[in-house]
Amino acid sequence: MQITEQITDNKPFRNIYTVSRLNSEVRTLLESGFPLLWIEAELSNLARPASGHWYFSLKDEKAQVRCAMFRNRNLNLGFIPKNGLQVLVRAKVGLYEPRGEFQLVIEHMEEAGDGALRRTFEELKQRLDKEGLFDAAHKKALPDLPRCVGVVTSPSGAAIRDVITTLQRRFPALPVIVYPVPVQGEGAAQQIAAMITTADKRRECDVLIVGRGGGSLEDLWAFNEEVVVRAIHDCSIPVVTGIGHEIDFTIADFVADQRAATPTGAAELISPDQQEWLHRLNQLQQRLAWLTHSRLRQWQQQLQHLEKRLQHPGRRLHNMAQRLDELELRLHRAQQNLLRQAGGRLQHTHERLLRHSPAHRLTTFQNKNDNLSQRLKTTIQHQLALRQKQLQQLAHALDAVSPLATLGRGYAIVTNEQEQIIRQATQVKAGDRIKARLAEGQLYCQVTQIKESHD
Repeated sequence: MQITEQITDNKPFRNIYTVSRLNSEVRTLLESGFPLLWIEAELSNLARPASGHWYFSLKDEKAQVRCAMFRNRNLNLGFIPKNGLQVLVRAKVGLYEPRGEFQLVIEHMEEAGDGALRRTFEELKQRLDKEGLFDAAHKKALPDLPRCVGVVTSPSGAAIRDVITTLQRRFPALPVIVYPVPVQGEGAAQQIAAMITTADKRRECDVLIVGRGGGSLEDLWAFNEEVVVRAIHDCSIPVVTGIGHEIDFTIADFVADQRAATPTGAAELISPDQQEWLHRLNQLQQRLAWLTHSRLRQWQQQLQHLEKRLQHPGRRLHNMAQRLDELELRLHRAQQNLLRQAGGRLQHTHERLLRHSPAHRLTTFQNKNDNLSQRLKTTIQHQLALRQKQLQQLAHALDAVSPLATLGRGYAIVTNEQEQIIRQATQVKAGDRIKARLAEGQLYCQVTQIKESHD
């Protein structure tokens, strides 16, 4: 904005602003000159009139600014704001024109501290979800009866005590390997991820518990770090998370193969209940005994039945010998019948063959062939004589019109040097060379005199 003053007829021209115009242009400059801003400050002077709009101030140790948050923006706020609360807001810089007051128009508000962490939590969660790290296709099944359990947690925390106590109560024979890591503080996430990778490489256990006891969002933050999430996703061993309390969720819970509400719940999830297994084994043992007894009784009945059917070997051999003689006689009779039938078919076939002998037909065809050969010879001789006579007639006719016959009677064919036939004396002049073709030979001549014929 630039205020100019021009001199017209020795009088200065003044661009005079009204207050409304000034406030309007200042508001436009502020709104266009600043992008959406994130601001963290303390909430004060909160007013909530019946319209549903909120009016308050944001302040720090040295300054404060007036703010407005309209009803359509504060309806879905996830907490109840109050004076003295530290908040993080996203706002547009503006000006309230009627009073010329500089203010912020708030579009989003969340609690600072945990609020910032939750925003980071949601952003990372959405990004990893888009990458497919939480897809069910990547989830691995837990073993029904693990041979060894690995626990990635603090060796001195309540989580490891809860896990060991639960495993001893449910299945004391299950070995446990503790992979010690810090579960909060600077560098904890990197150490947790490294230990998960180490456990995966060693292959000492076939299921892995990653967990810790309860705490604030900041205390549990190591399990929201991307490095830990990717380590769990890349681990080939099934991973169960038991982090915090039942209401606590971390990003590690979404990528894990199974999520338990607490470390105790994780231990219960991966371990079989020995009492249940003993009860099941007793049931299986009773069923096995019943099946064995039933099978023995069945085999005994079969044995008794077979004993009744069993015959003396001598008697069985006699019966088989008699059966063999009977089969031999049947085979001999069958062979005789087959030979008789084959002989009859052979005699019938021989008679049919004699009736269809080709000798008679060959004689007939030979006679016909001789007759046709004689006719062909006669026809060829007749055609040759006829063609020879026609040839002689054509030769006489050709000789009659042939220029060679004319030459034979003493005439000549005269041509010039261009082989053109000369029919008139005017076609040449004295001195031209000409050629005369005779019946036998040719003459090369030169014209000495020309005489035209006049009728």
